[in-house]
Amino acid sequence: MKILVTGGAGFIGSAVVRHIIENTNDSVVNIDKLTYAGNLESLEEVAESKRYRFEQIDICDAAALERVFNAEQPDAVMHLAAESHVDRSIDGPAAFIETNIIGTYTLLEVARKYWSQLDGQRKESFRFHHISTDEVYGDLEGADDLFTETTSYAPSSPYSASKASSDHLVRAWQRTYGFPTIVTNCSNNYGPYHFPEKLIPLVILNALEGKALPVYGKGDQVRDWLFVEDHARALYRVITEGLIGETYNIGGHNEKQNIEVVHTICALLEELVPNKPRGIDAYEDLITYVTDRPGHDQRYAIDAAKIDKELNWTPEETFESGIRKTVEWYLANREWCQHVQDGSYQRERLGEGS
Repeated sequence: MKILVTGGAGFIGSAVVRHIIENTNDSVVNIDKLTYAGNLESLEEVAESKRYRFEQIDICDAAALERVFNAEQPDAVMHLAAESHVDRSIDGPAAFIETNIIGTYTLLEVARKYWSQLDGQRKESFRFHHISTDEVYGDLEGADDLFTETTSYAPSSPYSASKASSDHLVRAWQRTYGFPTIVTNCSNNYGPYHFPEKLIPLVILNALEGKALPVYGKGDQVRDWLFVEDHARALYRVITEGLIGETYNIGGHNEKQNIEVVHTICALLEELVPNKPRGIDAYEDLITYVTDRPGHDQRYAIDAAKIDKELNWTPEETFESGIRKTVEWYLANREWCQHVQDGSYQRERLGEGS
């Protein structure tokens, strides 16, 4: 199978590409605009494979997309290209509307035109897999509630609203045109190659430099944490075995308060890097509580029973094993971290909503 992956130089996308090239016989055509969060260094270990190709393309560029579809003749699409950071969406929502909504529409139309011209079994087996987020569901009220595939949408941020819009477009294209789509909604990903604007890499890298570890509000917001390589395995299972028109929630079964996550990272660093920056007695001393993000959802948690029952997928990593692997990766790959920070982002606070 030849799979066209959009956003394949991003955090989750690069994990998907690495998984496919390293663990299957399939080929990948990676389409990525290479914004600040897209990094080809995340794909160095598979870049020389004869089954891998890269095209620098904006998914809003219909002509460029048509050229690639016609030249490459993919058997499936895995759509991960998206602006993805809530704080950035508060400061500048326009890019999220453009990429996540207009870009998804453009990709859907190019892919639908291509699919409509396929013959027989190739048309029958074609799939368009749209990768989304649990943030489209909004805030969970009850302490024991879980997001299911039928939970109503109630997005809180410009980011989650733009992803909710793209989810609706994908489902509408399946219902209206019979276009063979599948949607997945995942919980918070973490792991290697994560851009350092997100909580876990930000805390790791700031701690190593003796900088403040910013925690929003009281740090009592709850998230379900999913190791990115577990997610990549799940996404491949969906594109190969999932049913057209279905939605699958993908979670890590690891609910943690943000402050718990920060304390866990600090404890691991005490073990792995006991020689702290000058003047620091304990990494936890760097924890700094800051004004909460505007519209911050309190709790997300996913019920992943459907993908377990129907596709036989469950995560392999616990939070304890996954976070240790993550911290160890950042310690061993400081050069990658330095390269991605040489651009526009220097780990400053974003999204204060002022």
